[in-house]
Amino acid sequence: MTDKKIINSFTIASGYDFLSNFYRSTIWVDGKSWPTIEHAYQAYKSLNEDEREIIRKASNPAEAKKLGRSVTLRDDWDSVKFSLMKSFVQKKFESPFLADLLIKTDDAELIHGNTWNDKVWGVCRGSGENLLGKILMEVRDEIKMRDL
Repeated sequence: MTDKKIINSFTIASGYDFLSNFYRSTIWVDGKSWPTIEHAYQAYKSLNEDEREIIRKASNPAEAKKLGRSVTLRDDWDSVKFSLMKSFVQKKFESPFLADLLIKTDDAELIHGNTWNDKVWGVCRGSGENLLGKILMEVRDEIKMRDL
């Protein structure tokens, strides 16, 4: 029996930076283009179109994340954030190039390892829910099923 492969770094150095929400890949949401998943995710914390637009135009995903900390948080955020993230990840991997890269991770366990204490979307110092990793694996399975 072989050990299951684990990918736990979504960085350029690891070769798996395309799994990161900071990876530049345009997605379309509500008729607008977003440069990264991070931009869209941070913007959709708010229902205020002006706040969303400021985040959409942020120069990079780190800036979008910073701006997302100061938006008027929508009342239903906790109940919609997971489904929004999944829909954004699905949109990202509509790209045949990115879908192919995701498929090439085969059946590896995808873990969003981090050092910034994100224990909801990832794993830090051995603990966390790894919701981003789980979404990525679900989307990978969906793509595999679609391509049968």
